[in-house]
Amino acid sequence: MGETIRIETLDGDGSFSAYLAKPEGAGPFPGIVVIQEIFGVNAGIRAMCDDWAKAGFIALAPDMFWRLQPGVELTDKTKAEWDEAIGLMTRFDIDPGIRDIEAALRALRARPDSNGKAGTVGFCLGGRMAYLSGTRTDTDASVAYYGGGIDQYLGESHAIARPMLLHFAEEDGFIDKVAQAKIREALSGHPRVTLHFYPGVDHAFARVDGTHRDEAAAGLANGRTLDFFRAHLG
Repeated sequence: MGETIRIETLDGDGSFSAYLAKPEGAGPFPGIVVIQEIFGVNAGIRAMCDDWAKAGFIALAPDMFWRLQPGVELTDKTKAEWDEAIGLMTRFDIDPGIRDIEAALRALRARPDSNGKAGTVGFCLGGRMAYLSGTRTDTDASVAYYGGGIDQYLGESHAIARPMLLHFAEEDGFIDKVAQAKIREALSGHPRVTLHFYPGVDHAFARVDGTHRDEAAAGLANGRTLDFFRAHLG
């Protein structure tokens, strides 16, 4: 269904790959930047893009690790892959990553089949980046699934200018109860933020074919995300 394209950086000093999936027809369609986990733009991320395209959105998943190691495709099935993924996450520079997300948003809006609106959705590391896209870019709407480290950037919440939806697993092994409590306290009263916490599930409950996949929680969260994007992106 999809294809790999190139996106120019904002500075015009290079380009990076991105997986693109689009609906059938001429449009116009809203766009979504799908921000990867620490495992790269793998089969699961591409499947999500394909699903978004079937739902009527142009979905674009940029290679966030291209400055470190282009074309990363890992899974959560082996220790070796986990070790490699954690190493990449540790070395990942957030600031250039945000600029790449902005470049992806611009690329979506510039398409002839675009309706002019584009949002972001991210998972794990991508969830943190989706949150930060809501504070540092002009995304029209942003969704984060179990974004690790969001509690460290709550000081930026005043900059959230567009609607934001955040999903968290109550039994998250990477986002502990203290971090979740900070997020609840800081964001539960924010007029543009909607929070959902899912009891009894762990980190990555919505990962396609993931070890901690929970069908009920994933279905509920994904349905809420679809409704959210339809309401705010058209």
